[in-house]
Amino acid sequence: MHGYVERQAEPVVLKDLRNFPIVAILGPRQCGKSTLAKKLKGKIESFIYIDLESPSDQRKLGDPELFFGANKNSIICLDEIQLSPGLFPILRSIVDRTGRKGQALILGSASRDLIRQGSESLAGRISFIELTPFVISEITGMPHYDLFMHWFRGGYPESFLAVDNDLSNRWRQNFLRTFIERDIPQLGIRITAQNLRRLITMLAHNQGQLLNSSKLAASLGVSYHTVRDHIDLFEQTYVVRTLPPYDGNLKKRTIKSPKVYIRDSGLLHALLEIADFNGLLGHPVYGASWEGFGIENILSELEGWRGFFYRASSGSEIDLILARGGKKIAVEFKSSRAPDVTRGFWRALEDLSTTEAWIIAPVDEPYSIKNNVKVSGISDFILHMKSI
Repeated sequence: MHGYVERQAEPVVLKDLRNFPIVAILGPRQCGKSTLAKKLKGKIESFIYIDLESPSDQRKLGDPELFFGANKNSIICLDEIQLSPGLFPILRSIVDRTGRKGQALILGSASRDLIRQGSESLAGRISFIELTPFVISEITGMPHYDLFMHWFRGGYPESFLAVDNDLSNRWRQNFLRTFIERDIPQLGIRITAQNLRRLITMLAHNQGQLLNSSKLAASLGVSYHTVRDHIDLFEQTYVVRTLPPYDGNLKKRTIKSPKVYIRDSGLLHALLEIADFNGLLGHPVYGASWEGFGIENILSELEGWRGFFYRASSGSEIDLILARGGKKIAVEFKSSRAPDVTRGFWRALEDLSTTEAWIIAPVDEPYSIKNNVKVSGISDFILHMKSI
């Protein structure tokens, strides 16, 4: 597989460049931000790409105000902005002086929380767009698309498009090594690579389970707060997702800890050293891997919906609650083609008075079961949700 994959973010970026002075595309390393920016170059009359990891490109910005002044009719693309946070106040003064829309496109591998100190000065002048690895609706139309291959390899372009599983596995192992040994230290954070690797591997073994920071801290020989700080860092670099519990002022005693997921299923399988799909089928993480794969695709695609899980001390439980306005949609994940749900699922539906309920399984066609609950694949569910 090869070739450019149309990204859903592309029209959003072009629209925002017409309406905001600065547009930021944020997302994990290697998810396709630079590729998308270079694709936009062909659609924008004057576009200058600056890689802040390149010494020669850094020298061009020795005097940023002079550089922007000399290229005042161009869109300047600054890649890896988190490496040069000192540029933010300069960008603000340039934007305020000229008042022009579409002055800069900035790309960053850290969340807006992590670059907040710099970007705070740009409030009202900047639009943030998150780019994830490939989501299901971006690639299902590709010739020979295979859901199980996407699930196994994950959505990072180099991993998903690799010629075989061996190359995909090697790419993911190299990504993890670079992320831990180079990307985290580049953010100015001093944590031993060994401890980070051990923690992220432990999180992979606990995919989809309640976060027990005290237990992880004891295993690593560090404090509870250190573990929480490290997990925050993984979240802010788009590698880990914590899913909060749903409370909703119910009169039930609910679990208070979040659930934790490695966001990309391919990285999860690399951390657990699962070599191919047959290895995943026989692995204890199989069901949790499907759950994480589904949650990541759904939450990445459904803008405006907030995600929670629900678990009461009575045993009532639902993997994902999607909430927006007054709507509550219950989503349960089952990795079997003939899914069956527990009594806890039906009890949870009664507790929550949900608008709709769905069971997401690797099935070809959606169908209904009792009590107005539908079984569906991920793609059909996302299409339905986008039509609401």
